[in-house]
Amino acid sequence: MGNKKLRQYTFIALLALILPFGYVGSVHAGSSQSSSSHYSVSEVQIGGNGSAQNDCSTNFCAQESVGGTSVGSASSSSYSAQFGSDTADMPLLEVIVDGGTQDLGVLQPTTTATASFSVKIRSYLSNGYELYITGTPPRQGEHTLKTLDASCPCTSQPGTEQFGINLTANTTPNVGAEPVQVPSSSYGFGTAEANYDQPNLFKYHDGDEVGDSPMSTGETDYSVSMIMNISNVTPGGHYTSAFNAVVVPSY
Repeated sequence: MGNKKLRQYTFIALLALILPFGYVGSVHAGSSQSSSSHYSVSEVQIGGNGSAQNDCSTNFCAQESVGGTSVGSASSSSYSAQFGSDTADMPLLEVIVDGGTQDLGVLQPTTTATASFSVKIRSYLSNGYELYITGTPPRQGEHTLKTLDASCPCTSQPGTEQFGINLTANTTPNVGAEPVQVPSSSYGFGTAEANYDQPNLFKYHDGDEVGDSPMSTGETDYSVSMIMNISNVTPGGHYTSAFNAVVVPSY
């Protein structure tokens, strides 16, 4: 997807033109007419208020306006555009991570411990972005919890040592949410990667790409869910870990 940088500038510049039909004649001040041997235009108004005027001859009528505002969006598989008032022409990347410190309490072999944090991304004037999660699984001393890695995504199995994540809504266990486009899907195009977008299936590999957008996009709110299971022989102790969300834009 082109050259990639660790910071993004994004924006879409849009220029919309409305061209009136041409005519032959003269224009005078006040309520004077514009006419030729075949057509005439009365009460001509030039301005930016978008009001409409009717122009008629004995055989034809036309209604025209100048300066009306167009709003909305358009997109293809590779590009997106927003229609409306002029905006700045500086690229932009916004990333907000709401994680903090979470205490999962005392883990039991019979239940699955869960945690979640959010990553909010808005990318403007780019060819999209990629979202990666980095960090080591929970560990204490010399022992690190086993990850759901090579053969997964896999289901949560209490009593079996497991650590994994996904970015969708789950029921077993009940945690997480699908990516949310803000304010709507007409503006946001971020999605979770296939291995991390399957309900009740989890996986983790340090540095995996977990989400992306193929084009410049409005805000997408990702919910990153984590599961932790221990077995009867998992060493006791205080397990800790730290994770980072890395967003790489493309130009």
